[in-house]
Amino acid sequence: MITVHHLNNSRSQRVLWLLEELGVPFEIRHYQRDAVTMRAPAELAAIHPLGKSPVITDGDRVIAETGAIIDYVVETYGAGRLRPPPGTDARLRYTYWLHFAEGTLMPPLVMRLVFDRLADAPMPAEAKPVAEAIVARVRSSYVDPQNDAHFAYLESELGRSTWFAGEEFTAADIQMSFPIEARGTRVGFDGTQPRLAAFLERIAARPAYRRALERGGPYAFAR
Repeated sequence: MITVHHLNNSRSQRVLWLLEELGVPFEIRHYQRDAVTMRAPAELAAIHPLGKSPVITDGDRVIAETGAIIDYVVETYGAGRLRPPPGTDARLRYTYWLHFAEGTLMPPLVMRLVFDRLADAPMPAEAKPVAEAIVARVRSSYVDPQNDAHFAYLESELGRSTWFAGEEFTAADIQMSFPIEARGTRVGFDGTQPRLAAFLERIAARPAYRRALERGGPYAFAR
């Protein structure tokens, strides 16, 4: 049976949701972030050397990285569900979004989080203005424009079809959910990106999504 090594408020929530969508039996081993550093506990390093989540075990197999986990689960247990047929345009879009979520979309979101924490970090009074100036410069020149451009692009793409790969819900939508939820929670879409807001409403209404929340525990990005 699959065991999901689940860290609170993390990308591993998507793995729980995927397994619920497919009806695959699984166990959850819960881990909690350090309340101060927000880092994963050291126990996760006993499962995978990097000590991060998500990671699953399935018998003797240890699989990390959300995209790799989705590929493995859909290939092994999906029976053709949650991904378009090979050789179709929908499959190309599916593969693109499966990689886009972590390869392009997440890095500037993480950079914003890191720089925001830097600005708020304890430091000598004389260093505070310098740190704030650096943070403001990096955000205004790179981080915020990148995030704004990415989410404008996503809003436009959802005008092509109901879901990211087409009219059918796929695992690519599960993969894309975390960065969109994070952006929606931290910044919001303030009426200017209604398709992204509607995407969040659609996923939150799915029974499997709700079951994953019940099993996974508190998740700060849920609507």
